[in-house]
Amino acid sequence: MWGNGDMALEIIRIPVLSDNYVWLVHEAASGETMVVDPAVADPVLAQAQARGWTITQIWNTHWHPDHTGGNAQIKAATGCIITGPAAEAARIPTLDIQVTGGDIVRLGDAEAAVIDVPAHTAGHIAFHFASEKAAFVGDTLFAMGCGRLFEGTAAQMYDNMRKLEALGDDTAVYCAHEYTQGNGRFALSVEPDNAALIERMAAVDQMRARGQATVPTNIALERATNPFMRASSIAELAARRAAKDKA
Repeated sequence: MWGNGDMALEIIRIPVLSDNYVWLVHEAASGETMVVDPAVADPVLAQAQARGWTITQIWNTHWHPDHTGGNAQIKAATGCIITGPAAEAARIPTLDIQVTGGDIVRLGDAEAAVIDVPAHTAGHIAFHFASEKAAFVGDTLFAMGCGRLFEGTAAQMYDNMRKLEALGDDTAVYCAHEYTQGNGRFALSVEPDNAALIERMAAVDQMRARGQATVPTNIALERATNPFMRASSIAELAARRAAKDKA
């Protein structure tokens, strides 16, 4: 669980499938609870029930089944409202509310800005709680990585890196997969002399050896160690993504 006395949200990581993370987010003042990208339903419903929380909302970052697969069952069980990208509404039939970049979504008293981050999918979005210094980024930014360019371009992903970088070094980044160790190995092949990267990978290897999760990450760590955020041009990001896809 993440949060401190100054934060309105409690955030729970739920590992599902082989390497997915679903995020359960509770706003205590209102009692509202939201799920980000539920791949499946049962573990999410169980975690909420164990805490005495009632799920009132689901927020989807993109249409892929490992991010929306639990939507219908959770909605049937709780009557929750589902919000997701307007550009992908045709591929997320459970959506109640369609949003796009610049929109504001709310969980109780906590407000999040919607950010357009297309590339992994054509309509991918992220949610940024500025007051909480927290961003839910789906499959756009990973610890030391970025999403594959399934439906978009390197230019879009480069722009995404700039948008997310601008959120500030102390912004926590809640991504949707445990890809850190593999991403870090690739990053080392790109920047073998990066001292911050070498130090981070040593810590990651120890954490994974103990079975510990390596996310959330934060913008400062990614600026120092992520080869895609650190790419100096669209062409360089494109070359790195192509190399990573073959790795």
